[in-house]
Amino acid sequence: MPSLVIWIVDFDGQIAPYNTGEPPLIGPQVVKAADMMVNSPAPHLGYGTVPPSHFDNDPMEVRQAVYDYKAWAAFIINANASALLRAAIAQGNASYDPLGAMQLIYVQSRDETTYANYIMPQLNALQTQVTSTIGEMWAKMVLQNLNASDPTALANLQKVPQAISPAVGVSTFNLRPFEPAVVTPAVTVGLIYLIIISFFSFLFYLPIHMKLISQQGHPPVKFWQLILWRWFATIVAYFFMSLAYSIISLAFQIPFSNAPKPHTEVANNPNAYDNGSFVVFWMLNYVGMIALGLASENVAMVVGQPWMAFWLIFWVITNVSTSFYDISLAPMFYFWGYAWPLHNIVEGSRTIIFNVHSKIGLNFGVLFTWVAVNSALFPAACYFFRWKNMREQKNK
Repeated sequence: MPSLVIWIVDFDGQIAPYNTGEPPLIGPQVVKAADMMVNSPAPHLGYGTVPPSHFDNDPMEVRQAVYDYKAWAAFIINANASALLRAAIAQGNASYDPLGAMQLIYVQSRDETTYANYIMPQLNALQTQVTSTIGEMWAKMVLQNLNASDPTALANLQKVPQAISPAVGVSTFNLRPFEPAVVTPAVTVGLIYLIIISFFSFLFYLPIHMKLISQQGHPPVKFWQLILWRWFATIVAYFFMSLAYSIISLAFQIPFSNAPKPHTEVANNPNAYDNGSFVVFWMLNYVGMIALGLASENVAMVVGQPWMAFWLIFWVITNVSTSFYDISLAPMFYFWGYAWPLHNIVEGSRTIIFNVHSKIGLNFGVLFTWVAVNSALFPAACYFFRWKNMREQKNK
């Protein structure tokens, strides 16, 4: 789990007007707690302390960096965390809010499974440890310095019990929540149908293609013309099949017409391309289906029966395992998954539906590369398929 980078950004007492020279209380405790987790033998996230100057002393720049996938989450200690806590006790500020001390920033729609299974349990444990440690330390300090004979000090203490317990808390900002739940199939298991449909289209349309070879009722068709027809017919078929697949998402009322939102704001259901999001979603599925389908057609013509079934199993497993789970958690051997078609379809779909950090150009680029390579291999596979059939007929 060290590959899941979590930033600890300590602004506490670091920038004006709160850098008065008085030692901060909260920031150093958070950094210490994170270091203890890193040095422990138990599994832990990739905690790292990053100075505020790296973000131009602006917490919003931290949010932008998390949105840009430079870290999975950021734990920010606000610049006025210790100052406000001290002032609350000294002045009896009843409006003091413990949740103003720290922030937790993350983007759940980046990969909800990774967050649920690995990141949030660890971050919750860190929050519990930090708040309990700071609360205990702060309570001791307040009681030791309290003048019991000073009625003003006692009155101030009574006004702000929240400044004693819990003293500090964490405000959570999930910039892109994973919702509504109906979106789940569109970015996970539902995409398996793209592989299945594109694979079986070869078997569906093969009898039609073979009728062109026979000379009954039409002039003879040259083999190169048959290759062009097969390629063109397959591409057109995928155009309509991908539209039918994409419309299912509309039928389940997945939002595709919401306006995009600023990257540093918490937003529910924003789409990346406003009213054009569905068209982009359809085109992503279309190009993805071609990338998946042409590869299956080429392999099917080369290996034939019964090995086509083994190819389908291989194609489904390798695409699913590198798409539905974060590859960075796996050994580097599996990084080839970044180039697999379904990984880029999933990543592009998340960009469109959730308005998360966009790699849509790279995603389409990888898919078009698959299309180009398999289109180039398609004639060779067709000639091999014909040669194999002619040899079988000759041996009969």
